[in-house]
Amino acid sequence: MQTILGANGIIGQELSKLLPQHTAQIRQVSRTPKKVNASDELVKADLLNYSETEKAVAGSKIVYLVAGLKYEATIWQQQWPVVMKNAIDACKKHNARLVFFDNVYSYGLVNGVMTETTPFNPNSKKGEVRAKIATMLLEEIKAQNLNAMIVRAADFYGPGATLSMIHSTVTERLKAGKAAQWIGDKKKVHTFTYTPDAARTVALLGNSEEAYNQTWHTLTSSEKITGEELVRLAYEIKNMPDKGIQALGKTGVRILGLFIPVLREVIEMMYQYENDYIFDSSKASKFLNEQATSYRVGLSETLK
Repeated sequence: MQTILGANGIIGQELSKLLPQHTAQIRQVSRTPKKVNASDELVKADLLNYSETEKAVAGSKIVYLVAGLKYEATIWQQQWPVVMKNAIDACKKHNARLVFFDNVYSYGLVNGVMTETTPFNPNSKKGEVRAKIATMLLEEIKAQNLNAMIVRAADFYGPGATLSMIHSTVTERLKAGKAAQWIGDKKKVHTFTYTPDAARTVALLGNSEEAYNQTWHTLTSSEKITGEELVRLAYEIKNMPDKGIQALGKTGVRILGLFIPVLREVIEMMYQYENDYIFDSSKASKFLNEQATSYRVGLSETLK
């Protein structure tokens, strides 16, 4: 049995499509679980409740924690440590392996390339939370209390990834025939992870015994692309005239946040868009002998 905690999100959905290659038993866990595969088992559970989490994990060989919480710092501060502790304790009780899908907020501003050995140096409230819960899991691994891994991704894009920055500022605007927008400095390099690549990495690593008790970065294109270059590629793919790019600083993001809720909490994360944001996934690429999807292919699928 392989169990997905937080199964309704985009990564959970993409992961569900891939796991039948590795197991005949998949359990979808959320407050309102839905089947992706006909044979999926559905379990209702609130991950803030240990009893419900423990019952959801029972009988599992591998557990994927891919849950997403409402994108608000106060909620993250209150709820993420509880969710992580419940998942850890449940996996320890049932001797299940835990795969935690993470982001890069714990690294803070990195001058250079982000790798799996980049130290935690958060400069945001959300980053502090991520560093805290990752440390919780790393300490359990170090103490040999369970077999687990952390798999981190850069910012998302991809079909159905409606919470991504690109979704609201680029792909949906181009689909509507509007000019693209960009957060921060459009001249800076910004790495994006294609969601199917993220799920593929999680599925392959989760089913590789030797991958456990390590930190990994998801398969992500090594192309160093700026915001401006990505937008111009999107115009080309859509066969649209170049309508330019409306770059938004903090004031613009605050105004746009009145209409696009996900952007309201982006202000403290603006450092990611005002500086180069370069994510390295060569470790996973070499280990898995797999390559990431190019931006041209990924954007083509996203813009359909």
